[in-house]
Amino acid sequence: MGSNDRPVHFNVLNRKIHYWASFIVAVPVLIIILTGLLLQAKKHWTWVQPAERRGSSRAPTVSLDQVLASVRALPDLGVATWDDVNRMDVRPGRGIVKVWLQNGYEVQVDLANAEVLQVAYRRSELIESIHDGSFFGGDWVKMGLFLPAGLTLLLLWLGGMWMWWVPFIARRKRAKLRYDLHHRPANAVDGSGFE
Repeated sequence: MGSNDRPVHFNVLNRKIHYWASFIVAVPVLIIILTGLLLQAKKHWTWVQPAERRGSSRAPTVSLDQVLASVRALPDLGVATWDDVNRMDVRPGRGIVKVWLQNGYEVQVDLANAEVLQVAYRRSELIESIHDGSFFGGDWVKMGLFLPAGLTLLLLWLGGMWMWWVPFIARRKRAKLRYDLHHRPANAVDGSGFE
């Protein structure tokens, strides 16, 4: 076996791994890519995430109970207690609080007077759960399918870079050798010891 056999065998193995690994992880990786694109554009596409409104003042003057009362006053949302609230995002710089409800809706409330500024459905959390795989079966799918798919994608990238790098270096060496052969001085020794 020559010293050149190892890279050739590794390249053949690398191509076979690429072939089968890309087939196995195709669906999870496609889901990761598509939902990642949606999440990348979420601030620019109100279908994914509602646009952020501005309140009337930057100084918060309302209590959390007043915020809940404003949200409860919207009968279509079915909010009765704090149990119906998933979380809140207070933005004093914009004068609002975003109240994210368990049912997927987002209510933006003015921090100065507790006025409801906007009610809209927020899809970004759903898209995030699809993106990380937890939507399809919780942590089992997230850690058992989507994480290995992501790691496989990383290995495919590394293998692809290897398949690009080896020929790139070989071409550079050949080009340098050709250049050196054509541009050596006329009185250079040719290697035989004679000029």
